[in-house]
Amino acid sequence: MNQIDKTKPVLVTGATGYVAGWLVKKLLEEGITVHAAVRNPQKQEKLQHLNKLAAELPGSIKYFQSDLLQEGSYTEAMAGCELVYHTASPFVTDVNDPQKDLIDPAVKGTQNVLETANNTPSVKRVVVTSSCAAIYTDAIDCQNAPGGVLTEEVWNTTASLDYQPYAYSKTLAEKKAWELNKTQARWDLVTINPSLVLGPPLNPKSVTSESFNILRQLGDGTMKMGAPKIGIGLVDVRDVAQAHYNAGFKPTAKGRYITSGHNTNFLELGTTLLPKYGKKFPLPKKALPKWLLMIVGPMTNKLFTRKFIRNNVNHSWTADHSKIKEELDIEFTPLKATMEDTFQALVDEKILQPK
Repeated sequence: MNQIDKTKPVLVTGATGYVAGWLVKKLLEEGITVHAAVRNPQKQEKLQHLNKLAAELPGSIKYFQSDLLQEGSYTEAMAGCELVYHTASPFVTDVNDPQKDLIDPAVKGTQNVLETANNTPSVKRVVVTSSCAAIYTDAIDCQNAPGGVLTEEVWNTTASLDYQPYAYSKTLAEKKAWELNKTQARWDLVTINPSLVLGPPLNPKSVTSESFNILRQLGDGTMKMGAPKIGIGLVDVRDVAQAHYNAGFKPTAKGRYITSGHNTNFLELGTTLLPKYGKKFPLPKKALPKWLLMIVGPMTNKLFTRKFIRNNVNHSWTADHSKIKEELDIEFTPLKATMEDTFQALVDEKILQPK
């Protein structure tokens, strides 16, 4: 049970990321000095939104150049920090070489950051951004979980390098984190395991996160004939940032935390937007039949393999979020608010245009 001193700097790896931006905002609001580890501090366009926040809020920000795959590249950024947030990890699903593009950065990056924590005497706690993907691969996995519900006790056993390598990378990275945590007794480890993260981006110019591709397809006509009822969990980015903050500063925080506000599916995400946007955008109104998806899915999207469709379409996704509500006092944003705020951000940026 470690108490973190708010007068000490706090390290955020991957500080320009989608979730990290909201976390940095929260830390700055609390008057904290943020050590922001980024790949290239010279790329001003990636830092503009953070600089703007730092100018307006009580806290301050310092940038440090670092690389997930370079040993020791976090040493300078971590010096003097009691709390480390490791949020840096690739979230892409369309990759050519899963080992090089996903597994290595996720696992070696985690190892690199946590070994630096071992060598930095000031560090008392590390909060790692893991994922519900370290708990499950496909919605059908929920049925095989005890009581048909995903909990923090469950680990992903169905992903592999060949099938859902992103989920595999998150599983291996989190396992590596717990393994390294057990080798010492100075710093404690907490993991935040979000489901699909949506919500307005602080830096709309770089919405590269996979989350936005789903929203784009809901609004651009790709799914106007119907949306697949793929069971997923969804959480607001602002709630994920708050969860990270509380996990860092609550002395009693421990273990893994499923960070998911809603058990939902692709069709429900689309229909939630209908009242406000249904007249101007070709949003889905009905479910695409599974048999049809089995035929056209693999042709329209290489990720929609028959195995993926079989294991996810018409399977409900169910996770228990009681631990994070009770232990970290997280109240989840309503689904409608998250969907409308995110969709509006894409409309404002002209990423989505009314038809």
